[in-house]
Amino acid sequence: MPRRAKAGRITGMTLLLLLTACSDPQRPSWRVFALQRRMPHDGLAVVSQPDGFGLHLFLETNTDDPDVCMPRWFPDAARLFNGNGSAPFSAGLAPREEFFAVVRRSEVRRALQSELKALCRERAPLARWQWIAPPTDAAQVMPVQLPAYEQKDLLTNPAEEKKREQELLGEDQKPSQTTGSASRQ
Repeated sequence: MPRRAKAGRITGMTLLLLLTACSDPQRPSWRVFALQRRMPHDGLAVVSQPDGFGLHLFLETNTDDPDVCMPRWFPDAARLFNGNGSAPFSAGLAPREEFFAVVRRSEVRRALQSELKALCRERAPLARWQWIAPPTDAAQVMPVQLPAYEQKDLLTNPAEEKKREQELLGEDQKPSQTTGSASRQ
């Protein structure tokens, strides 16, 4: 009996080793590299899935304060294709959950910091660089407030604009419109 058990274990181990050797599980390579969008340092590719799929992170800077340049985070990344090939490209949107998972990785954060610092040097060479960590869950995402929505003097209230328009046209037009329709009858 002991000899049979030993032979069974050896056969089982051999079978397990053969199955492991024959199956080629594709693991993500977690390759991280700069992938330009419009100018150097404004994009980062992260190969996070087998066959070169992953995310193309769009990098932006916040220079609202002219003395400070810091990252501005957009968690809506593009889907990366052919990330392990010679001509990677992106299209469409990847789920935000993938963005959050990717930016939690230390090698991705190091690459983000390096690319964003270089992007700040390009866009605001005299500003001081300040690192702000990316959001790692949906609760940390702050919508971007564009200056046109923050400063009252840049946008006029549509109701007030309509009122001014009616004042310019004058109240005299309303009675003439009603008289004109009454005279047609």
